[in-house]
Amino acid sequence: MRGPVAADFASYAAFYASDATEFISGPLDLAAAWHLFASDAGHWALKGFGWWTVTENGVPVGCVGLHHPPDQADIEIGWNVYDGARGRGVAREAAQAALNWAVNEMKAQRIVSYISDGNAASIALAERLGATRLPERAIHDASKAIYLHDLTRYAT
Repeated sequence: MRGPVAADFASYAAFYASDATEFISGPLDLAAAWHLFASDAGHWALKGFGWWTVTENGVPVGCVGLHHPPDQADIEIGWNVYDGARGRGVAREAAQAALNWAVNEMKAQRIVSYISDGNAASIALAERLGATRLPERAIHDASKAIYLHDLTRYAT
């Protein structure tokens, strides 16, 4: 994992133009994808944490990140895996590394994932990561369930 660079945008935009983004506000046109990419990258400068590009042999295969926009109650971890890299554990490995970093470097006390009910793959991953579904819904988007991550699994 590494910080995003401009050269990552082509892969990012292709992902966000696809139907794989139906649960995360997509598909997006090129301009909307650029705004989201720049927002993800800029989160580092504004908050000291953000999204990483996940690579295999130097090629972007997805992204994982932590963000906390002003309309969300908690820091959220999210993940995206690009076409051709799904089903190989890429998201799980990257999310575990991000959670480990969040706990041990930023000293995060609470991290959630906001997930649409129909997003079975993300729900399954959140649960494999040790998250449990809370009874309440996300305050910024009532269509999203809240999965609270067990951060004790990541403390070293």
